[in-house]
Amino acid sequence: MRWMEVARVMIPFVAFDFLALSGRNHGDVGREVHVEEERQGDVYWMKKALDEARLALDEGEFPVGCVVVSEGEVVATGRRRGTAHGPGNELDHAEVVALRTLMAQGGLASGKKATLYCTMEPCLMCFAAILLSDIGRVVWAFEDVMGGGTSCDLSSVGPLYQEKGLEVVSRVRRNESLALFKAFFSRPDNAYWQGSFLEQYTLKAAVGA
Repeated sequence: MRWMEVARVMIPFVAFDFLALSGRNHGDVGREVHVEEERQGDVYWMKKALDEARLALDEGEFPVGCVVVSEGEVVATGRRRGTAHGPGNELDHAEVVALRTLMAQGGLASGKKATLYCTMEPCLMCFAAILLSDIGRVVWAFEDVMGGGTSCDLSSVGPLYQEKGLEVVSRVRRNESLALFKAFFSRPDNAYWQGSFLEQYTLKAAVGA
């Protein structure tokens, strides 16, 4: 937390000095402060998603955790299901579990904005579900090099998806998420994506982390 405290102290000084030298207006600095606060918020909320991922790992599941945050509160959580025994299913992803919970509660109230935090980059299935759930931002931790969907070119798909505005922020608390995936793939009894490109990439990335 120390770096976050330093950031709060230093922002006013940097803003003042920069204004004095460059002549930028206070509106620009205000936006920069907002971006910094948003970044700190992303770090904070990703920890909540990592908590869900650790619970999944403790249960023998693929360690993906997810939280949906709206107006400073967690409104839904989810963690990966269906991978502890055998090859696993590809429906109970952490994001889908969280979105189901959100929908069961009536969804987002009209006009409310939400950010979905996930410890792994959403796949194409989850990315589509997120878009259709009117989530405004997605923040993920570790890249899914085998099935990540957030780099999908929405201009090449149907208008249902093209019209959805979505901000994507990547690699927040990446190394903490990477450590969980390393722990999962290092288990000799793991059968989920055993020997896959994702496993190989993860274990190699963990060496250099």
